[in-house]
This record gives sequence, structure tokens and C-alpha cells, in this order.
Amino acid sequence: MRPSSVTVTAPRIAPIVPARRWEVLSPADLDRLREAVFTVLAEVGSRFPLPRALDVLEAHGAAVDRGRETARLPRPLVEAALAAAPRDVTLCAREPACDLPLDGRHCYLSNDASGVAVVDPVSGERRPSTLADVADSARFCDALPEVSFYWGPIVAGTDAQVASRALHEAAAVFANTTKHYQAVTCVGEHPTRLLVEMAAAVSGGRDELRRRPLVSLIACPVDPLGNDAVSLEAGLVCAAAGVPCGFLSLTLGCGTAPATLAGNLVVNAAAVLADLVLLELASPGAPVFFAGAPSVMDLRTGGYTGGGPEDDVLAAAATQLGRSFGLPVNMGTMATGAKQPGWQAAVDDALSTAASVLAGADMMSGCGLLDGSRTLSYPHLVMETEVYRIVRRLAEGVTVDDDTLALDVIDRVGPGGTFLGDRHTRRHAAGIWRPQVWDRTPYDAWVEGGRRGAFEAAADLAAGILADHGPAPLSPDVAAALDELVARADRELA
Repeated sequence: MRPSSVTVTAPRIAPIVPARRWEVLSPADLDRLREAVFTVLAEVGSRFPLPRALDVLEAHGAAVDRGRETARLPRPLVEAALAAAPRDVTLCAREPACDLPLDGRHCYLSNDASGVAVVDPVSGERRPSTLADVADSARFCDALPEVSFYWGPIVAGTDAQVASRALHEAAAVFANTTKHYQAVTCVGEHPTRLLVEMAAAVSGGRDELRRRPLVSLIACPVDPLGNDAVSLEAGLVCAAAGVPCGFLSLTLGCGTAPATLAGNLVVNAAAVLADLVLLELASPGAPVFFAGAPSVMDLRTGGYTGGGPEDDVLAAAATQLGRSFGLPVNMGTMATGAKQPGWQAAVDDALSTAASVLAGADMMSGCGLLDGSRTLSYPHLVMETEVYRIVRRLAEGVTVDDDTLALDVIDRVGPGGTFLGDRHTRRHAAGIWRPQVWDRTPYDAWVEGGRRGAFEAAADLAAGILADHGPAPLSPDVAAALDELVARADRELA
């Protein structure tokens, strides 16, 4: 039986602050990878199928081939452009308690994005996703402190017309969460300008949006070493408006990247850096970040599935490589090819989250989707927050000081005693991890309780959140402004 209500208490977000870093790359390996990235940018380059982009790059010294729509970027140009990127980026939120300073210390989790189906929370059947699911998923993530920002949308509003769908989705997100929104599906100059207008309406104006960006954008290169014109247009619009932007490369080893992990990392990083260089040259000082989700091809199907040991190593190494260029990092995390919650999904989620956290990714996207980032399951998302809480405790490590060594306590209790009733135990017991949905009941009690496990507990919690949680609403004038912008999108983009 689900709880009758769900009360969300402080803190609104719960980032992880890892005590130590896992450097999967040695200093020598990191140097060789960086040199290889600079070599690829200078000697191979990347494709920019947008005349304006080629104009900007050529004006700053890139070797441009107009016929092939490519540009080769010499190392001094790349280094100068990256040096212009700000180092104090903060992703802001409608609720300031949910602001995300990308300070290199905190690791923030988001949901995953761009799914196309939902396991219906009532029927349990898989069905196409709708705009109502976009709104519900934003409300759901708003309720979970482990999910620090909303990425996406997590699933597509397939009942909206394709041309203006991203704006319908954005309006649903702005209305249903007070956390930061990192848009993924908005491409093209005109749609992105409308997205910026939406964010400005919520923020209180263009200047306030630049000061406190409530939205950021993820665009994607076309691997290997290429782009869509519409992604470049979107990035340039955001850079000019002061809206943080990152390019996320999804290289697939054996397909759009070499089969070797090192080669995959080189292509992945080069694609991202080429696009960030463009943004910095067009709008010096634009807030940008490095993003990636490198993976390998499934050798049976030829496709992307999500999950696997290569993904975990690649995530940690790509995070270390991205940070070496002085940029905040968003790393794909918690992807799984499992079709339903279970041991396969749990292993994929736990290892990938540990890899990203211990490597120090600023942002980790994201939880909630099954079947290679296709299907949203709310109980699965809840179970992933349990995994996140376990990894957070792992990343905290061991604090060693006079109080934690507890020598006076050991002396006080002495041989044959018990620490259970000691005041030191009472004071520190609250810091011991306790499960939210994992089952630890004795076997007989588990049988008597109907053999319910983590999935059933997560489903109950998910149902309660969907039934009861609602964020602070937008003011009527802001809601009306968003409605008008969506109507404009329908008219102008169709």
C-alpha cells in the first residue's frame, strides 16, 4: 500500500562530495591523450556545415576548407579559446537552494533524456511517451533530492507536433520543477531563441538570465568529428545569450570511434573541444562545459545498448581528460541495456555511478531510463537513487580524527562490554547508511509481508510522489508568457 502523502524535506538537492579521486589515467597517459587530441584538431579537424561557423573559425586562424566544410584548429587557437572560458560557472535554478556551482568539488546527478516510452505507473504496460509524461517526470525529479537537476526532457512529448515539440516540452519542465533545466532536444537557431525567451520570462528578463542562467543546453556532434548545422546554431545562440552550453559526444567504439579505449577518448574529446572553441571565438567568455558519453558497439547487434565495463572506464577517463582542459564535465552515467529493473540494471548503475563520482564529474546524466535510454520507469528511477546514496557513502571514505578513532570510548567500554548504549554511538549512529527501498527484513518476516522487495517498495514511493508532489507554481504572468511563446512556436516553426 503506497503512502498517503510524500513530504519533501531539506535539503532540496544532495550532491556527492567525494573525499578522494580515482585517476584511471596516469600523468604520462593523460599527457599523451591530450597531445593526441591537439594533433587531431590541428591535422584532421572537424566538419562545420554552417557558413557562419566557418567564417568565425577562419577569421581566427583556422585552416578552413569550404568545399568539405571542415576546419583544422591549430593548438594555439584551441588553447587561447579554452582560456577564455569562465572557470566559475553556476547552473542556477528557480529555487536558489537548487543552484549548482560547478566548482570541481560537487557531483550532481540528473535524469537521463530523450526516451520514447514509459512504463505506465498505473497499468504497468510500456507505451509511447506524451507531454503529460514530460510534466510528470519533471515533478517526479523535483521531489527527489538525489536528482539535482532536470535533463532532457527524460522522454519525448510525442503527441506534440515535431517542429515545436522542444518548446512544448520546455514549457512543461519550467512549470513542473524549480530545479535547473538542462535542455537536450532544442536545436536550430529559431527554436533556441524561443527557448532563451522562455527562460528569460521565468528569470525576469535577459539580463537576469545572463546573471542567473536557469537553463543550459546540451548539443551533440555528429561523430566522428562532425556536426549538424542546427546543433551549431543552437550553441551559438546560447553562447551569445550567456546560457551555459556543452557539446556531448556519444562516440561508439568500433563504429564512430576506434575500437581501442584510447582512440575512442581522442575522437570523443576532439569533437567536443572543436565545438567549444567555436563558441568561445564567437562569444568570448561564454560559459561552456565538456560533456561525453563514450561507449562501444554491441558486437552482436551493431548498436548502442548502455552498460558494460568499457563504459565505466571510458566515463572515468573522459572525465579526467575533460577536467585537464580546465572545463566542468558532464558525463553520461547510469545507462543500462536492461529491459526492466533488476540485477543487470543495478550492476550497470552502481559501477557507472562509482566511476563518474570517483573521477569527479561535475554533472552526471542520468537516471530513469531502461533499454539503452529508451524507456522511463519510475520505480527504476527510485531504485537508482538508492544506488546513488550507496555510492555517496562510498565516496565519503573514512574520516580519521580524535573523535572517530574513539580511543576514549574503547577505554570506557573495555573488554567484554558493548558500545550500543554509549553516547558516542548514539551521536554517530545517525551517519550510518540506511536503506530507503532495499529489503533487509528477516526471511520469515519477508514471507509474512508478501515477499515484497526493493521494486515493490520503490513502486509505492513512486506512486506517492506522482500523486502528491507539486513544486512552487509559476506566477500567472510568467505562465501566460510561456503559453504565448509556445503558441508562437506552433505558428512560426510549422
